[in-house]
Amino acid sequence: MHRWSDHTRTPEALRPCVLSLGNFDGVHRGHKAVLGALVEAGARMGLPSVAVTFDPHPVAVLHPESAPELIAPSRVRDELIAETGVDGLLVIDFTAEFAQQSPEDFVREVFVRGLDARCVVVGMDTRFGYRNSGDVSTLADLGERLGFEVIALDDVGEGERYSSTVIRRELRDGDVAEAARILGRPHRVVGGVVHGNHRGRGLGYPTANLGPDSLGLVPAEGVYAGWLTRLDREDGEPDRTLPAALSVGTNPTFDTEDRRTVEAYVLDRDDLDLYDETVMVEFVEHIRPTLRFDSVEELTAAMAGDVERCRELLAKIVPA
Repeated sequence: MHRWSDHTRTPEALRPCVLSLGNFDGVHRGHKAVLGALVEAGARMGLPSVAVTFDPHPVAVLHPESAPELIAPSRVRDELIAETGVDGLLVIDFTAEFAQQSPEDFVREVFVRGLDARCVVVGMDTRFGYRNSGDVSTLADLGERLGFEVIALDDVGEGERYSSTVIRRELRDGDVAEAARILGRPHRVVGGVVHGNHRGRGLGYPTANLGPDSLGLVPAEGVYAGWLTRLDREDGEPDRTLPAALSVGTNPTFDTEDRRTVEAYVLDRDDLDLYDETVMVEFVEHIRPTLRFDSVEELTAAMAGDVERCRELLAKIVPA
């Protein structure tokens, strides 16, 4: 997938094209339905498929006080979009000035002049242009006048519509299994492994601690079953994706004022040196909330139970 940020410099190999527009935060099942239809439209028309999105999130620019915490920021989102099979990804630098464009000016400048769009595939909730004044009806009218087809997909969901807002709610509640159902995959957090307090190793459960600049919304405090993938290793290499017990919290048993951290203990392994590696942790199932224990002995007994529960759960699952 080719990624670029200037619509005036679209590679000739990607013009003309079929395109889709969205924030695509999380790239959940609703987004995948749109992007899948985009790829199908491209195949039908013999044209490359291009996803168009923004960075930063428009709300972070226009209303920073209410900007959402992103499920899958920048690089993670882009990699998830690439997995859908689109040919190109245009990431527009969203600014207050850019937001002043009328819906028609935006479509003429980006869709027509920049990308030579022959078909635009969107969800029914799509909004664009100044104060989100453009909608699917606006887009259909512009398509008739400017020469591109519009395909608008109905909402996707079982009961409640799949949305990034719902996923954020489930992650903040710790319901990673429900978030995974809507995402179509376990929720991911990506970061570099840094040195922590080394308490886990002393307790017999050495953990990989993700750094403070990790990418991805961190779920509610608690213990989770999940996977750790070593992104510096190629697919198929030994020890690339490993079953893990994941902990989110601040270590209350030790009366510390540590920042909220994500730690991963690779099940039954004390021989791994993961420092300075980039890893992805995926949250599969919530095991228990974070608790304060009266003694280290009670803590280690609980950790042993957590590991056994994770082992049982993950033995039934093949990692993606």
